[in-house]
Amino acid sequence: MNLYVVRHGETWANIESRYLGALDPELTERGRKQAQTLDAQLPRELSVLAVSPLLRAQQTAEILNHSRALQVQTLQGLRERNVGVFEGLTQAEARERHPDLWSLNVTRHWALAPTGGESIFEVVSRVHTTLQQLHEMHSGKNVAIVAHGFIAKTIRALARQDFSDFYQWQLANGSVLALENFQPPSASPQSWESEIPDE
Repeated sequence: MNLYVVRHGETWANIESRYLGALDPELTERGRKQAQTLDAQLPRELSVLAVSPLLRAQQTAEILNHSRALQVQTLQGLRERNVGVFEGLTQAEARERHPDLWSLNVTRHWALAPTGGESIFEVVSRVHTTLQQLHEMHSGKNVAIVAHGFIAKTIRALARQDFSDFYQWQLANGSVLALENFQPPSASPQSWESEIPDE
């Protein structure tokens, strides 16, 4: 399976550098234009679009699919990481309003999460399962995933089986990560805890 991971176009929360996660804003006008330019970066021979259920990803996929008429699969496993009480806040606001959680570096801890949110382990586990399912259904095909920043970095780390630059690497809004001959790793997600760098 050749995998093309698309990060949705820009939203107001991206502009303001806010935790977005489970919030569900629509694309800005610039975000829509980003989605339009993505079409030329993807192969014409795509078989399927696998899409996060969140509006910004759905809108991006709809724009990409305008001239393609591909099968679209909305998959819950591709939704963005929920960061709980940090949702909608800037880092400065999260530090000020939730100092105890912030002091734990909770968004970068493998097994911990902001109150009401998901840990890295929980996200890696559901993304890993989703990738296995996609590979079983579409082996040998070109598959585009339209999702989010944290999901893109998770897929890349799983593809490389290397989490060493997990916190540094980012996929920009309206960009594509191409992964040819993608194979979901067979190892359990729990085995990668030691690979996440301490910060």
